[in-house]
Amino acid sequence: MTWWAAFLDGAGEVLAGVERGRVAAVACSSTFSTTVACAADGTPVAPALSWQDARGARYVRRLVGGPIQGYGLRALARWYPATGGAPTLSGKDDAAHLLFWKHERPEAFARARWFLGSKDWLNLMLAGRAAASFDSAALFWLTDNRNAGDVRYLPRLARALGVEVERLGPLVPATTVLGPLRPGVAAALGLPASVPVVAGAADLQSACVGSGAVRDFEAHLYLGTSSWLLCHVPFRRTDPLHAIASLPAAIPGRWIAANEQDSAGACLDWLGRVLFFGAPLSDGGAPDSLHARLDLAAAQAGPGAGGVLFTPWLNGEKTPVDDELLRGGFHNLGLGTGAPDLVRAVYEGVAYNTRWLLAPLERLVGRRLAPLRVIGGGARSDVWCQILADVLDRPLHRVVAPRQANARGAALIAAVALGAITFADIHGLVPVEASFTPDPAHRALHDERFTMFQLLHRRTRDILHRLNRR
Repeated sequence: MTWWAAFLDGAGEVLAGVERGRVAAVACSSTFSTTVACAADGTPVAPALSWQDARGARYVRRLVGGPIQGYGLRALARWYPATGGAPTLSGKDDAAHLLFWKHERPEAFARARWFLGSKDWLNLMLAGRAAASFDSAALFWLTDNRNAGDVRYLPRLARALGVEVERLGPLVPATTVLGPLRPGVAAALGLPASVPVVAGAADLQSACVGSGAVRDFEAHLYLGTSSWLLCHVPFRRTDPLHAIASLPAAIPGRWIAANEQDSAGACLDWLGRVLFFGAPLSDGGAPDSLHARLDLAAAQAGPGAGGVLFTPWLNGEKTPVDDELLRGGFHNLGLGTGAPDLVRAVYEGVAYNTRWLLAPLERLVGRRLAPLRVIGGGARSDVWCQILADVLDRPLHRVVAPRQANARGAALIAAVALGAITFADIHGLVPVEASFTPDPAHRALHDERFTMFQLLHRRTRDILHRLNRR
């Protein structure tokens, strides 16, 4: 229940300067594909499994494995037509978490009344109603997503995972009002018990809304612990070769072309710990003082990072390859390599991985995606935004308060649920605060280094698999 205590503390801080009578609704967002097994009242029966937990991968491979990009033909025929995807081989989704509990924590699996995404568990605690939004349920890979406005569970797929549909959150649109706050929660927050709880969306889909890129084919890039590059689309298409799926969006009746790069800002945090011998990210000054120092170091190194290439697969990868056995590395180090080169290489390595994903995403949606809105904590770095613009050869537009895009999306979804705005209004409600234009002087350099980046994957993949095979 640590999450719940933290939620109440955080909500109390947010509400400290707010007139309680002005609160119109409560809406949550939380990490996609983080799974909770709980009793009917929300009490967890086992520790939650996060989106980084890959312990269920072996059971996914047993269930769906085969020679076609790691999948069997029967598995592809069973899952793809309805869901638009399949349980991920990396094991970092709700389906794999169910399989892990079933095989390795059978007592907890049997005791659980509900299996819910983290956002939906918070809603259960807030409103006392178990539900899953169309978008948040997608990575259980148990829903028919062919009609994004009428998503339903498929019992035959649930049976394949060994779970009853009745133990999954009943499906609702993200704009559904689940009911009022539970009286005890309302009292703890100092809010009227009549305040409604809106279903909301998982972080990926909520951030889509909070980026302001809500029109079809308007893309945004998220830079946080992980990263993604995606857009809303009016159709459902899938690219199994690059692990890109069209999944239900927070906007009823729409899809997003969905993907996720596993490590982005996490690479910078790791590098900060390594360079500063485990010191916390704040060195006693401003909270972002270390990140400011990293920015300065990256700028000192200049484009090309002194010849150093960094592969950012510190926790495996999801897209454009689904491979939990990949690991990162610095390449082409020399006695003259300095700390600024290493920092710059990390910024550029994440950018190259994003470029690796951009081409198949553009093929899927059938057009060039430009400009790209950029959000997330990493978007506050002018240096990183410029590097990404140069590497991707796309203009980037940083929206106002980029770190709060996810929370802003939750608020905007709630406003739509209450009838205060429409989704069509949102583009104009999220202004751009800065733009970054690609520098053509660096294009040839980054083209060549991107080619080498892809070659490193092809040449080192088998070695990394041998080193990391469990």
